[in-house]
Amino acid sequence: MFPVLFELGPITVYSYGVLLASSYLLALYYAVRRARRFGLDANRVLDLGIYIIISALIGAKLLLLIVDFDYFRRQPAELWTLVRSGGVFYGGLVLAFLVALWYVRKHRLPVWPIADAVAPSIALGHVVGRFGCLLAGCCYGKPTSLPWGITFTDPFAASNVGTPLHVALHPTQMYDAGAEFLILALLLATERFWRRHAGWTFWVYILLYGVSRFAIEFFRGDPRGANMGFSTSQWISMGLVPLSLVMLFVLSRQRPDPEPAPAGATTAPARRKKRGH
Repeated sequence: MFPVLFELGPITVYSYGVLLASSYLLALYYAVRRARRFGLDANRVLDLGIYIIISALIGAKLLLLIVDFDYFRRQPAELWTLVRSGGVFYGGLVLAFLVALWYVRKHRLPVWPIADAVAPSIALGHVVGRFGCLLAGCCYGKPTSLPWGITFTDPFAASNVGTPLHVALHPTQMYDAGAEFLILALLLATERFWRRHAGWTFWVYILLYGVSRFAIEFFRGDPRGANMGFSTSQWISMGLVPLSLVMLFVLSRQRPDPEPAPAGATTAPARRKKRGH
């Protein structure tokens, strides 16, 4: 597609980098807005979002290094490519969750309400980020004869991430973006039904993304590490899906939180009880 947006002399602006930065900023903006809406400390959520972005970038690259360790061991000079690579989403998600858990406990913030506020923001950012993958040619699919197959022709994509050229491929980037958009829409449409069970929005997101990612991985054609017929992301999905089901069950057994008051609402003064004479 368009791995390079434009060049200004010695400066090259890559489409993936622009879309990745946009996805993080959009997700951060939306998380802060949701924090204000739910009566959370927006400044703390803003700081938390910055921690999440940094840890997500590091975690994604670390998991990519682990998955492709043999390649980087044989080609140590290619370690530099990790700097401009997006990495593996699950690596970023897991490390970001651990860092976020440390942050909210350190500042004594409500864990699950914060997670519920952030989860749809992750989905929104992921939608935008996958468009960056499409423009760069990474995360490409297997060859296909289906009418919606996508053909890459830019030689830079082939040299940069190994994208097959002039071959119709499954648009797995759009499969993932479409799945995330549907998950986002479902979370927002049904959130009011389970808002009183703090943590449900987050774990429903983990559940739905785990299922969708497991399925989409069968159509991916890029090397992602494999063990016993499944990719690294599929193995992680097989761990997160049952974990999310267990967490949803545990949270459903807890006493529901009181229904949050609308933003700006004031509590009416209690009526005085009349004394009997």
